[in-house]
Amino acid sequence: MDNLRVTIKDFIDFCKYFYRYAKKKLNRWWIIFETNKDILVDLLIAKRGTYQRPFLHTSVMIIIIVGIVALPVIINTYPTQAAADVLQNYTPSSAILTTLDNQETLTQVSEKPRDTIIAYKVEDGDTLAKIAEKFDVTVDTLKWANASIKGEKLTIGQEISIPPVTGMVIKVQKGETIYSIAKKYKTDPQQILNYPFNDYADLDTFALVAGQTLVVPNGVMPEAAPVYSPMTIAQVGTIPGSGLFMWPTQGAITQRPVSYHMAVDIANSSLPPIMAADAGKVILVEYGRYGYGHHVIIDHGNGYQTLYGHMSEIFVSPGQAVSKASVIGKMGSTGNSSGSHLHFEIRKNGTLLNPLGFLK
Repeated sequence: MDNLRVTIKDFIDFCKYFYRYAKKKLNRWWIIFETNKDILVDLLIAKRGTYQRPFLHTSVMIIIIVGIVALPVIINTYPTQAAADVLQNYTPSSAILTTLDNQETLTQVSEKPRDTIIAYKVEDGDTLAKIAEKFDVTVDTLKWANASIKGEKLTIGQEISIPPVTGMVIKVQKGETIYSIAKKYKTDPQQILNYPFNDYADLDTFALVAGQTLVVPNGVMPEAAPVYSPMTIAQVGTIPGSGLFMWPTQGAITQRPVSYHMAVDIANSSLPPIMAADAGKVILVEYGRYGYGHHVIIDHGNGYQTLYGHMSEIFVSPGQAVSKASVIGKMGSTGNSSGSHLHFEIRKNGTLLNPLGFLK
């Protein structure tokens, strides 16, 4: 009798040991399987046509075996719940549906960039600022896209074009490239490429077709050269200048002359006065919203002319003679300007020169 008890005890101990051993091995095997299963999946995908039937049969057998072996572990780890307890915690589907009926349904709309220009009719109470805010563009973007907008006034029923993003919508000219357009409209070429609805003749080189529409995100209207009549210049006599130019104002240089901006920008937030760099006569006074903004051109009578752009106030008039260092206006930020500064040019017989080679 004692021997039988010892035998039973030994058998139970063996079963416990084997159970712990099998559990440990199974866990280790499972970790290895989870770590390396991607390789198996790649292999099976590559050979899915050849090994489809053996794979399915083997997979079913593995699932059955794993289920039989793992069942004791699952039962031990997650003990079953009594049926009475399950029923006690059961919530009828009708109660769930009733709860859902009492809840508000919210739809989240994903924000996607627009791909087209919108034709918008001005409504009562609309202003440029309100419309710009509504469509998430700037006021300047609306002005650049609509030649019909004069000043800040809008009329009810007036139809205006709303570009898809802040910037410019242009027609590509012959010979233009992404890089020349980005330089012209003072933006980053990558922003043009990143706009998802721009089309290209060649996706490898991003070649453009003359006449196609192109969206230039964050582009700005380029400064237009002032238009004036050479006949008018001839009629207004000039006082010959010395050919030696003084600094026209005080401030820090924020933009030096480069190939596409042959001028010097002098910035100063205190809006200092602007002086004539040399003696001469005023041949142009223009108040503009774009380009140079409020600007003055002085003819110095020796082939030289100087231009003073983005002024806030102008104190001279066309035909007026000015002496060197006489005040002609105040610095400002009118036209195509992002801050208070003076855009200063020197021209010789119509050709733009580097001002830094003349200023003393």
